[in-house]
Amino acid sequence: MELVDTHCHLDIEECFPRFREVLLRARAASVHTLIFPGVDQARWQRLIGLCRQEEGIYAAPGLHPLYLSRHRPEHLEELEVLARRGGIVAIGEIGLDYFVESIDRTAQQLLFEEQLRIAASSQLPILLHVRKAHDRVLATLRKKRFSCGGIVHAFNGSLQQARQFIQLGFCISVCGTITYNRARRIRGIASELPQEALVLETDAPDIPPASHRGESNLPEFLPEILDALATLRGEPHELTASYTTANARRVLGLAG
Repeated sequence: MELVDTHCHLDIEECFPRFREVLLRARAASVHTLIFPGVDQARWQRLIGLCRQEEGIYAAPGLHPLYLSRHRPEHLEELEVLARRGGIVAIGEIGLDYFVESIDRTAQQLLFEEQLRIAASSQLPILLHVRKAHDRVLATLRKKRFSCGGIVHAFNGSLQQARQFIQLGFCISVCGTITYNRARRIRGIASELPQEALVLETDAPDIPPASHRGESNLPEFLPEILDALATLRGEPHELTASYTTANARRVLGLAG
């Protein structure tokens, strides 16, 4: 069994000072491929450096909507250079976050659209961060005619919204949320979506599975998310592992 963690932040040194140990434990748990999204320009150098050093980990640099105060116009220029140079698998994590009301929505929108332009011009998929802004993100993708697809990270929208993202070429990522019995809506969505639309993630160090509540999340916990998804869908765990891995590789253009 081989699993892909499509979204984890092991590059954050203060959270994972023993990076190599965490990576080895992930691999021992069958998590052989990991995607490291970026959040701001200051972390890109370490992010990309780690991915170059280690087999099976891939960089997706981007400018996160929650950290507008850290971003500068020249960071978009640098991101465009990185995208054109190659060696990254996606632009991420990018999008809109209306959950935090104090974050300027107009500035978020402009940042999102610029990163969509960079991704489109480089034919790269995107890793989407979306909270309470799913319809706005969908409208933007349609308006910009973005056709490179990607992954909706830690999906928290409705079933109808999930299906609209799928129609636009996106996979829906499920995380530790589905291991909580109280998360009825997202558990129901995960059980109904087609196999070809689902991928897995931990979002480490955030969103730990129920059995690790209160702990820092780790990629080695990804099999617990797999188990929860397989149980919800009433299918063999090996089947769930096979198609979620195949989906991640397809949408991100990774070699099999």
